[in-house]
Amino acid sequence: MTPLLLVAHGSRSGDVAGSLASAVAARSGLDVRLAYADVRGPTVAETVADLPHAVVVPAFLAAGHHVRRDLPAQLAAAGAGAFPVTRAIGPDPLLASAALDRLREAGWRHGDAVVLAAAGSADAVALGQVRQAARQLQVAIGRRVRVGFAASAAPRVDALVAGLRAAGEERVAVATWLLAPGVFADRVAACGADVVSVPLGTHPGVVDAILARYERALAQPAA
Repeated sequence: MTPLLLVAHGSRSGDVAGSLASAVAARSGLDVRLAYADVRGPTVAETVADLPHAVVVPAFLAAGHHVRRDLPAQLAAAGAGAFPVTRAIGPDPLLASAALDRLREAGWRHGDAVVLAAAGSADAVALGQVRQAARQLQVAIGRRVRVGFAASAAPRVDALVAGLRAAGEERVAVATWLLAPGVFADRVAACGADVVSVPLGTHPGVVDAILARYERALAQPAA
């Protein structure tokens, strides 16, 4: 069976990606390898050194710089430019359902104003995909979902929460559109909302989204 190479951003705040790779392997029985595009190792080059072939799944919630430019460049430099690379795991209805589960766990109530809070980016494509994720969550909730950011884009989530309160919303719930704890998750948690969900982490919906990308990539040659 073709190995699955999961590529994450990397963080100094724990190793959710490692737990996620283990969860994917446990669910599927696949040979799941893990590499990081930035911050920590193993690097993409180190991980592909003993892989003759793999399907590469970017564990990112939007296709920003790392997914569209940095990862292909790292694969090419490592001699793995022919490895099939799936699209990022987000946005995806599976992840929107996971975000709603996290909101419920945090205490969301029907009627709460809802904000989807992402890290932010200077990349227009990535920002558009965060807004797409908000629309997917909106379908699941049945009420408008606004988008706020922890950094690098406007509106900032804390300002958005304050504005909703000033507009008369009794309660504000924030869905954290991040995979892992860290500085961005800390900023979201401190935004002043009544309810703030934890990052998506190893939610089964995240595992399912990764495996769906992998299976679709394997089906491409036959198609």
